[in-house]
Amino acid sequence: MTGDRTASSNTANTVLGPVPAHELGVVAVHEALLSVMPGAEYAYDITPDRAEIFETLAAKLREFRAHGGGTIVDSTGMFHGRDLRMYEALSRATGVHIVASTGMGPEEMLGGYFLTPQTDPPTPWPAEKFGDLFMREITEGMVVPRVERRGAAGLVATTATREGMTATDESLFRGAARAALATGVPVSIRYGADAVHDLEIVLAEKLPADRVVVGGLDRKDAVVAAAAHEVARRGAYVALDNIGSTGAGHVGDQERVALVLDLVEAGYGSRILLSGNVIGVATGQPGREVPFGDVLSRFVPMLTAQGLGAEDRHRILVDNPRDLLSVR
Repeated sequence: MTGDRTASSNTANTVLGPVPAHELGVVAVHEALLSVMPGAEYAYDITPDRAEIFETLAAKLREFRAHGGGTIVDSTGMFHGRDLRMYEALSRATGVHIVASTGMGPEEMLGGYFLTPQTDPPTPWPAEKFGDLFMREITEGMVVPRVERRGAAGLVATTATREGMTATDESLFRGAARAALATGVPVSIRYGADAVHDLEIVLAEKLPADRVVVGGLDRKDAVVAAAAHEVARRGAYVALDNIGSTGAGHVGDQERVALVLDLVEAGYGSRILLSGNVIGVATGQPGREVPFGDVLSRFVPMLTAQGLGAEDRHRILVDNPRDLLSVR
């Protein structure tokens, strides 16, 4: 893919087809419209009501739009509840662009199909096989199981094992990078134990750093290690994407504000992305009852009160995600 088009001529893949990237507006780069624990749909005590789920999500998306939001990135990947037909209907009903993703991980969340059972112990799919799987979801459309393919994925999202990258995780990361390099969409990675190490895995596949966003950099271990600065120094995007959460080892929002201001002061304002890791509707697992508009309604005013100017706010909320999601 060529990378010499201007921002105004680039497009981004949404569930309703390509749209000019400059029309994305304010983007929440790491959210989950639906999150379904694999297998939960078959549980005897769980009976999802699609109409009710639709209305719940539509209300949350309208609230997001009322606070100035333009685009939601659903970065759940392939097997955690992604419902393309519902996402298409939600986008039409609310006017919010929805970017859906391909990808998967970490290893513990994969089914046995993605291991080679003929070996003892089982070995992971090779990177090229994962890469082909993800690439087809971009070039041919995302799969609706056993039915058809729908719109093109807008990014490849993958996650490493929290305790440290496994061989299977590495295959996933390398395959994600190869799919991104071949198609022009970006990669979103959730690091395991070492953000910089995991970033280097995808960069080793010759994927330009500005096509990668590293999520979870508001985890306490990342903040202590100054990982956000190291990721930004390499040219990748820094996602502080658990805004509103202090659980699971994350810092609080005041510390996130300080980190944003520090990154801007260090000259990395063009590398910052913000999101809430919100789950719109969860099935078979705990939800996260934070509004999609929380970053805009509560966190951005905190940044403003601490001196972040309008130009930097626009860069972080609009320009950076636009550049990341542009297919190039």
